[in-house]
Amino acid sequence: MAQEQPIRELTLRAVVLGALLTMVFTGANVYLGLRIGLTFATSIPAAVISMALLRLLPGSTIQENNIVQTIASSAGTLSAIVFVLPGLVMVGWWSGFPYWQSVAVIAIGGALGVMYSVPLRRALVTGSDLPYPEGVAAAEVLKVGAGVGGVEENRKGLAAVGRGAFLGLFYPLLAKMKLVAEEASFTIPVGSGGTSVAGGLSLALVAVGHLVGLAVGIAMLVGIVISFGVLLPLYTAGGPPAGTELADFIGTVFRQKIRFIGAGTIGIAAIWTLLRVIGPIVRGIAAAIAANRARAGQGMEGLELTERDLPIGVVGGTILALMIPIALLLADFAAGGRVASKLGLGIGAAVIYVLIAGIVIASVCGYMAGLIGASNSPISGVGILAALGISLVLLAIFGRGGSPADMRALVAFALFVTAIVFGVATISNDNLQDLKTGQLVGATPWRQQVALILGVGFGALVIPPILDLLNATFGFEGMPGAGKNALSAPQAALISAIAQGVLGGNLDWGLVGIGAAIGVAVVAGDEVLRKTGKGALPPLAVGMGMYLPMQVTALVVVGAVLGHVYNRWAARQADPELAERMGVLAATGLIVGDGLFNIAYAALVAASNNADVMAVAGETGVAVPMGIIVFGTIIAFAYATMQRDSVRRA
Repeated sequence: MAQEQPIRELTLRAVVLGALLTMVFTGANVYLGLRIGLTFATSIPAAVISMALLRLLPGSTIQENNIVQTIASSAGTLSAIVFVLPGLVMVGWWSGFPYWQSVAVIAIGGALGVMYSVPLRRALVTGSDLPYPEGVAAAEVLKVGAGVGGVEENRKGLAAVGRGAFLGLFYPLLAKMKLVAEEASFTIPVGSGGTSVAGGLSLALVAVGHLVGLAVGIAMLVGIVISFGVLLPLYTAGGPPAGTELADFIGTVFRQKIRFIGAGTIGIAAIWTLLRVIGPIVRGIAAAIAANRARAGQGMEGLELTERDLPIGVVGGTILALMIPIALLLADFAAGGRVASKLGLGIGAAVIYVLIAGIVIASVCGYMAGLIGASNSPISGVGILAALGISLVLLAIFGRGGSPADMRALVAFALFVTAIVFGVATISNDNLQDLKTGQLVGATPWRQQVALILGVGFGALVIPPILDLLNATFGFEGMPGAGKNALSAPQAALISAIAQGVLGGNLDWGLVGIGAAIGVAVVAGDEVLRKTGKGALPPLAVGMGMYLPMQVTALVVVGAVLGHVYNRWAARQADPELAERMGVLAATGLIVGDGLFNIAYAALVAASNNADVMAVAGETGVAVPMGIIVFGTIIAFAYATMQRDSVRRA
């Protein structure tokens, strides 16, 4: 057997560049997550920047660029921990973010997410037909940048990505200048109550819909209809309180009631999803054990490239070993609080919860990433479920009652445990996207998994000082002494309220139960459709449509329909594969442009402390209609050029 030539992949320069991009992307994501409750995907922008820089150096490869985006994207995604950790300041347990304690909780949760992702790769990536829209898009960017394909196809591909990137950043630039609207929303009275119809005018959302396909789009539409067509009119039927605008009332009802129903649906869908994938997961673990035996006999080179994961013994040993620092970390955190009264039982239950919940959540989040992409997955919904779970465990052990200080200690402990589990959720959600990209560009799985761990480490080191800086500069809404410029940190506030509601006995379980009942009905409908061969109704996608604001979901549905129509057109062309790939590349470009713009915008806002730093016009009545016209024109132009580029010239 000829000696296999090593691939330039996990290099020092790739690690250094990934670390530098981590600092930029993580800072931007932490700030946006705290101010507006949204983060952006960093994998594709990282791939673009990596290709631009590494091509200046000799011997760069597509696999090396893939390592850079893997490190940067895992660290950037880990910044979603801001959806939980600020809750500890909001409830008054922390006054700031203790550096090493914060680093430890972020790093351990993220490392667990990487380890849980290893056996899931076989089940949900190589052995699955999930679309992984962002993973596929990142791979297409890397392939075009590396010149994979014929000369004409590469020329067209580069043009499609570049044009898409320009369009993807052009519209949000106009929106931040206040020349067009960022979203179109309308309040619709229904009796004495009402509902709303809204769409975020984001080309990236349309692109994600194009990539995920029609089945997911229809399922999300079903969720939208349930929440906004049925539940909102029902729960607003009494009308708004005196002095409250109908639009504000509808928004409040959605946040305080409908999202809890959506979380219940996501919970049932998550359980069902786990049951569906548990067979492939078991087979994946069995394959990993078989690969471990083969590695022992033949060495790594004796395995197919796709089988070269971190050894399953190392993975399992690391997961179990990490339970020790978790126990020590929790014991230190619990000192002096209510949990200390039953320390052994409380810590033991929490460790077992992290171990089991981590497996479940990693599987579900990985599936969600494959279904709709990491940046559009309802991670905060998973955080709600994680907070519910640990709060119920603590309630069973410690009961209700006690002083306000005891209650605050229990709530803080629940949030701290949730933060560890949330680290698992964010990383497993992103890592499987990265591993899909790696599969498509011929990357070595174990090297990419090492890069993922490095990314977690870099992110864990960077996030706490950024949180401390923002806390000292702005503070968070709801915390003691918060000022008028305090950051809203909406997810952290919601998850903190969940823990307080369960442990204080005032959570409306009826809402969660209604969502669970809807979830059971959706699962049953999905099974009927699958068995009759009439399609599918992915339950998690329905739950996402119910839980997420329509500003996020509506344009994904539009993109799914447009993508379906385009792909049917592509199938009738002389070269269907080229036509379909041009659609993927153009959609990828839209995501690239949106991501790059968000990085620049976040940096400007953080530097100026002014969310309207780019505004050149005031609020006008023409922004929405002008936005709809401009947005529609851009979409029409994008699809027209897709079709033009899909014609292969003789």
